[in-house]
Amino acid sequence: MADAPLTDEERAELERLRAEKAAREQAARNAAQKAELESLRAEQAEAEQMVRDAERRERAREYMEPDEDLRMPLGQKLVLLVLAIIVAVFVMSFVGGGLISG
Repeated sequence: MADAPLTDEERAELERLRAEKAAREQAARNAAQKAELESLRAEQAEAEQMVRDAERRERAREYMEPDEDLRMPLGQKLVLLVLAIIVAVFVMSFVGGGLISG
């Protein structure tokens, strides 16, 4: 019986099963490619974010470091200006409040 040729019905079933198997394999390849694409996109986005973060850190470092002439950097000037204003407001309110009540 093993040497008997396939009947038309068996041959049709074999072809149908082969087609289903090929479709499943193609679907699996498509899913794997889609997953790889998403993974590569995520890696690229992460790499771009790392570049942006490095650029921001470099700008922040330059913002807070003295320039070539060793002058005070702009960031420090702004911090000192804000502190001076806070101290001036505090002193004015303390001195001004004492003069008005006295």
